[in-house]
Amino acid sequence: MVFPEVLPVLPLKDVVVYPFSVQPLGVGQERSIRLIDDVMRSDRLVVLVAQKSADIEQAGPDDIFRIGTVSRVGRMFRMPDGTLQIAVQGLERVEINEFTQEKPYLMARITPRPDVQEEDTETEALKRNVISYFQRLVALVQNVPEGVAAATLNLEEPRQVVYVIATFVQMDLELRQKLLEIDSVHEKLAQLSSFLTHELEILELGKKIQTSAQEEMGKMQREYLLREQLKAIQRELGEESEEQATVNELRHKIDEAHMPEEALKEANRELSRLEKLPTASPEYSIIRTYLELLVSLPWSKGSGERIDVAHARQVLDEDHYDLEKIKERILEYLAVRHLKEERQRAEAARERELQEGEEEEQKGTTQPLQSQEEKRVINREPILCFVGPPGVGKTSLGQSIARALGRKFARISLGGIRDEAEIRGHRRTYIGAMPGRIIQTLRRVETNDPVIMLDEVDKVGADWRGDPSSALLEVLDPEQNYSFRDNYLDLPFDLSKVMFIATANALEPIPAPLRDRMEILELSGYTEEQKVHIARSYLLPKQLEANGLKQGEMTVDDDVIRRVVREYTREAGVRNLEREIGTLCRKVAKQISEGQPSPIHVTADDVPEYLGRRRFFEEAAERLDRPGIATGLVWTPVGGEIIFVEAATMPGREERLILTGQLGDVMKESAAAALSYVRSNAVELGLPRHVFENQNIHIHVPAGAIPKDGPSAGVTMVTVLVSLASGRRVRSDVAMTGEMTLRGRVMPIGGVKEKVLAAFRSGIRTVILPQKNEADLMEDLPKELRDQMHFVFATDIRDVLEAALEDEPVSKNGKEDSNVRRKRKKDKEKEKAGAHA
Repeated sequence: MVFPEVLPVLPLKDVVVYPFSVQPLGVGQERSIRLIDDVMRSDRLVVLVAQKSADIEQAGPDDIFRIGTVSRVGRMFRMPDGTLQIAVQGLERVEINEFTQEKPYLMARITPRPDVQEEDTETEALKRNVISYFQRLVALVQNVPEGVAAATLNLEEPRQVVYVIATFVQMDLELRQKLLEIDSVHEKLAQLSSFLTHELEILELGKKIQTSAQEEMGKMQREYLLREQLKAIQRELGEESEEQATVNELRHKIDEAHMPEEALKEANRELSRLEKLPTASPEYSIIRTYLELLVSLPWSKGSGERIDVAHARQVLDEDHYDLEKIKERILEYLAVRHLKEERQRAEAARERELQEGEEEEQKGTTQPLQSQEEKRVINREPILCFVGPPGVGKTSLGQSIARALGRKFARISLGGIRDEAEIRGHRRTYIGAMPGRIIQTLRRVETNDPVIMLDEVDKVGADWRGDPSSALLEVLDPEQNYSFRDNYLDLPFDLSKVMFIATANALEPIPAPLRDRMEILELSGYTEEQKVHIARSYLLPKQLEANGLKQGEMTVDDDVIRRVVREYTREAGVRNLEREIGTLCRKVAKQISEGQPSPIHVTADDVPEYLGRRRFFEEAAERLDRPGIATGLVWTPVGGEIIFVEAATMPGREERLILTGQLGDVMKESAAAALSYVRSNAVELGLPRHVFENQNIHIHVPAGAIPKDGPSAGVTMVTVLVSLASGRRVRSDVAMTGEMTLRGRVMPIGGVKEKVLAAFRSGIRTVILPQKNEADLMEDLPKELRDQMHFVFATDIRDVLEAALEDEPVSKNGKEDSNVRRKRKKDKEKEKAGAHA
């Protein structure tokens, strides 16, 4: 077909017109309407070409593709709004060479670009595949006109197949234009075949999913109808359905649970809701889970065992050595509870006798309610809190209490929890909701009066999810825990019969309101003799059994245990001691396994062979070799420790106090107060009037990587400064603790037992303490330890200096004068002579 060289060009938005295709188009732009009017008055030929972007309103030469289709305008209709509706028929591909005009509409020179048609077997095969794919596609979609699929079977030319099918298939503009621009019909068929294959995969998968969903819905409807028919048949036969059996079983359990009135009312209400719900309802499983929790809780189920105080004492003595104050407090609690229970039983028996003859009169009075309130207050359990360093037996003591009471024991570790829902539970409206740890524990132990140990209560965290320690206030308050309300349960549960025992390493991290609700019982560290006894009676038999050794296969004397305590462990508790004893047992077990005859006797000299080199030394005596060094005592959450405070002076224009060793604010204030006291009382202390004038003073506490703080280092700081200024050394066998005022008064401190034990472990036998702590020492420290140590009780700082400082000063190089050395030598000879005598 011959076309004019110059033809008008009509840009199209999102439309590609192919040869052989007939398409309706809407024309709305003023220039496009004018173009159609001019074309209709001539040969009706126009070049239809797609725009590169549909967002451009007035497309220019650079905004359209170069390959288009010469088309004939068949019909034209003018719409009431002024736009045109035309029907065009594609004739042939053309290429736009150059534009001859742009206004009022585009005109361009064109060159025909007929398709290259291959007539080979592969092209024919591709044509048939494309027709087959298109017919399958038409069966899956609804937007293809009827008869199109059948019409494609009658098409002979492959290019006709390509253009007709491409016209009716949903494709992107880029792919449509690409099909038009490809010259080879074989390539056009290959491109169209690939696209149709991809579309078929997607459509067939979607149909498969839709069919599966419809089948599932049909299955559910069929099951529902069958289930309803089954219910009708069971009703006719007088049998119970599975749902009705579940409801009847829950109703029976509710009757047996002996719930309080409010809980019983809620359980019956939820059960009636459950009966009306279909099992497929999501709420069915939520209500059923809730009811199963309600009926499994021990609302009125207790241990029921009577208290035997003598048996409880025997159990506590069997499980724990010493801890007399703790045992005494527990026995007091048991005795009081035993006495109340006996008298309540007697009172109940008298009331029953009275009620037999006065039932009508008792109905009209409010006295029973008052007696129930009084009974609830009387029966409240104490909340004990064991505070002490690791390894002193806090958790195991709780187990012994449960055994002594004849109750079940449960342990809840609170270390690191940050979510309040861990204590109070989640509300039932949340997915995956569950009750808190308290209710879960009671459900597990199946009794309403167990011994529950709340471990590590000082390590409870807090963040945006809530403060668990605040949630514990209600749990641990005897005045309100009789009606503890869990978020999931949403019913009051009586926790007043539960004996809660909390454990902590330190009191400071526990919030004050929570600490106020507990009775604090402090467990200090053990002395050397106590550790030897514990190891002999408890730890060694336990480790022998744990390592597969029989009684008598390994023998150990007390010297071995004592050496392990002194040289391989330095702790307040006995946890590391148990590990070292376990190492000894493993070594012996290995020897027996290798064929060495038993029994194997381990002596003190064999300890390094089994446990390796010595780990701890008594180093205090060898460190205080010059003035300006003193040994202090501090308390830590893991027991007492000794610290060495060192001081030095340097010339300086401005007087400065330099503090190093990671000291906290309290210790910095103690150092400043000590310096002020020494300078203001220099003459009374036997020092120069202008002591430390024009000097920088540096106070250092070694082990700088460990933060140190506390109010008990004041006397140690003063002693160090006086020693430095006077040149008198501090005695190596003396350790001290105490706070001081600017007047020189020595103030009392805490942690006396832990500090004294730390001094004893370090080989120090003389300890300086505030006078007001003498009662604490006599009460807390065992007599055998008091007999081995010497204590100096100070009320004024001069008492401390008199006991701590040596009499004679040393020279500036740190060595004693020859006269002093001779005098010290004579004193030692006199002491030896007196000892021999």
